[in-house]
Amino acid sequence: MKSRVQFDNRQIIVALDFSSESSCLGMLEKLDPALCRVKIGKELFTRYGPSLVREIHKRGFEVFLDLKFHDIPNTVAGAIRAAVELGVWMVNVHASGGQAMLEAARKAADDNPAMKLVAVTVLTSLSAQDLLETGVNGYPEQQVLRLAAMTAACGLDGVVCSAKEIELLRNNLDGDFLLVTPGIRPSGDDASDQKRVETPGRAIAKGADYLVIGRPITQADDPTGKLQSIMKEIQSKI
Repeated sequence: MKSRVQFDNRQIIVALDFSSESSCLGMLEKLDPALCRVKIGKELFTRYGPSLVREIHKRGFEVFLDLKFHDIPNTVAGAIRAAVELGVWMVNVHASGGQAMLEAARKAADDNPAMKLVAVTVLTSLSAQDLLETGVNGYPEQQVLRLAAMTAACGLDGVVCSAKEIELLRNNLDGDFLLVTPGIRPSGDDASDQKRVETPGRAIAKGADYLVIGRPITQADDPTGKLQSIMKEIQSKI
């Protein structure tokens, strides 16, 4: 299957999953903002907050703020407004927060139409058994489709999903709906704690818009070289 879009290097989002600001900023010295975007998650943001995001912006990188907001609608709306003020490129919420929460988040994001607002469907670390333990019957793919359809109906830009669900969502949702895919592992790399993984080339060929890749790049001896090899792998598949 051919990719629905021409591959752009900045479709790769490097997950800066570090415990210290110095490690995070040190990694940025090894990356080129013209070649990728970056993701800041809960650990770094809890320790260093908006000031770290502003510092990353100063270095020319666009930021995906990965905090997965999941709360009552008013609280989530306030958090989204704060993300708008911070100037991040992308932010996410949990689709399982429900329609009212998603609609409140969408309305709050309207102050910056350029910011991408996406919803997490099912974490890539979860299996069917994990879902069953939380009271959700069925396969992860079924729950992903239910949550993605609700997200699209609420007007969000897209969802975070496993690459294993890309084709299912492309066959059932509008073509402009963004798919952001973590759980990406280059050929030959260890899957670590991810259970529903895919290679970068196959994910883009199936129709992913953005690939979130962390440890394969950030723990490589040569992060820039690893990023370049991933780009070559993708180009060979589309």
